[in-house]
Amino acid sequence: MFLEIEIEQEQEEDGRWIAEVVELPGVMAYGATQGEAKAKIQALAPRVLAGRRGGTEGT
Repeated sequence: MFLEIEIEQEQEEDGRWIAEVVELPGVMAYGATQGEAKAKIQALAPRVLAGRRGGTEGT
């Protein structure tokens, strides 16, 4: 399944990057780099959606 999500990213004052999914309030991930934060949120978003639907990812 292909999931298209809008991701907002910004750098914190301490240098970490935060990525947030616009369509899923409260779903965010930190990373040492912009790429790491984005990769983490791309892995997290489908799991959150599956949990909210009462299913499991990949089934």
